[in-house]
Amino acid sequence: MNSETAAAPIAPVAAEEHKPCANCGAPMYGPFCYACGQPEKGMVRHLASVMSDVADTIFNVDSRIFRSILPLYFRPGYLTNEYFVGRRTRYVTPFRLFFFLCVISFFAIQFALNLNDAKFDLLKVAAGRGSIEQSMTEPELDKHLKEAMSRLEDARKLPQIPADDAAELDRVMANLRQQADKRRAWLQRKQQAEAKGEPPPPDPNADGDDLNFDGSPWDPVANPIRITWLPAFANAKLNEMAVRARDNIKAARQDPRHLIAGIFSVLPQTLFVLMPLFAVLLKIVYIFKRRLYMEHLMVALHSHAFIFLSLLLIALLSMLKSAAGDGGLRALVSLIEAAVWIWLPIYLFLMQKKVYKQGWFMTTFKYSLIGVAYLILLCFGLAGALVATLTLA
Repeated sequence: MNSETAAAPIAPVAAEEHKPCANCGAPMYGPFCYACGQPEKGMVRHLASVMSDVADTIFNVDSRIFRSILPLYFRPGYLTNEYFVGRRTRYVTPFRLFFFLCVISFFAIQFALNLNDAKFDLLKVAAGRGSIEQSMTEPELDKHLKEAMSRLEDARKLPQIPADDAAELDRVMANLRQQADKRRAWLQRKQQAEAKGEPPPPDPNADGDDLNFDGSPWDPVANPIRITWLPAFANAKLNEMAVRARDNIKAARQDPRHLIAGIFSVLPQTLFVLMPLFAVLLKIVYIFKRRLYMEHLMVALHSHAFIFLSLLLIALLSMLKSAAGDGGLRALVSLIEAAVWIWLPIYLFLMQKKVYKQGWFMTTFKYSLIGVAYLILLCFGLAGALVATLTLA
């Protein structure tokens, strides 16, 4: 009986083998070596695995994003003050929040601009204007005008064209007819002058502000830009950039919204670069507060994260408004979009007051001072980015 109920002997468990650390040879009990700290994973592995680790390190988006986004947008200065008093773990870190919203807003703005262009690009629809202005005979003028008006009529037939876009179509059509009438009058005067053996009148559509080089109008072939101390490939690149800038400027003149779209397309990148300079401005203005630069940097990170979040909302609302058509929904979306724009400067003002805890007068004075200085920096930054866009795009 006892022999039947006696417990069977336990088989010995084989010792678990651990891979040795490639650096010091100590056994690896986890993803990091306990002896030297070297990680088990190196960079020599599949690219997808490396990119996954990079994305996780940079973004680290988890449930904390929901605890961070709402107070970031609706409670000015709350996240910054929480960070200063030490309650940091429950929220996304300032730089990750800033970087994440910068990337998301950048892609949202690009998508919104491309969506609007794909649905209803008046600049491309009215591309016949340039042909009209360059027509040298009346039959050629009539042909280009007919083609342009046909494209505009086709655009009018697109489904769910909003009322303001339909009104813009009428404006473009009237503008094309006006340009055609002006061109026709010049062609008739030119024809009359040639019949009398007189010199033709100057072309009103000839560029009067073309770039001059060596006292003559610039031309990429006949009179290119040539700087003696630059190598040939650099001079060729300069002329290539000048051609692109000329074409982009002409397109912006035909429709200024092309320029506005260019500004919005480079705005996130410009704000990203200017963020540390904004912290420098805070350090200068609040120098007697004796705060560390890193504290001002936290304020700059959270304020710019809020700006990126606002740009993201504006891009999403713009896409929703384009898809809404006419009616109450479009009016509601426009009202919300206006509220987002109004809330932006109010939020930044309240954030500055709640973080630095000064009176209304001093906060207003310093907010205005920083705002003017930052707007100047932003204008220079956008101008530089636009020049790069005009010459390289």
